Amino acid sequence: MTTITIDSRQRVELIDITEKVRAAIRDRGIADGLAVVYTPHTTAAITINENADPDVAIDLVMALNKLVPFDDHYHHAEGNSAAHVKSTLVGASETLIVENNIPVLGTWQGIYFCEFDGPRRRQVHVKVIGT
Repeated sequence: MTTITIDSRQRVELIDITEKVRAAIRDRGIADGLAVVYTPHTTAAITINENADPDVAIDLVMALNKLVPFDDHYHHAEGNSAAHVKSTLVGASETLIVENNIPVLGTWQGIYFCEFDGPRRRQVHVKVIGT
């Protein structure tokens, strides 16, 4: 398993980790199989979406903030319930197909770490399984 450290800078942001995940897969030397990209945080997530236009990530953050407002009479005393809800909606992991030692992604796809309770230092684990 490879662990990637991420330092977020904003309360809510999407950070493109595609190249870091590619490097983690390449370093494992597994030609064909699967790679699981997972974050062990309850206020963060992993997603795959377009990374050609940075406005897409901005729009995703804007839409998630509208769907799950920061203050909505939550009961959790820590004050970050919106981050927990966003994390649950997006999900803590993505599974990628690996062929020829690279992740199979669409032309415009990238892998994002989703910060919902930053800024913080976070971890992403990449586990590659295969031959």
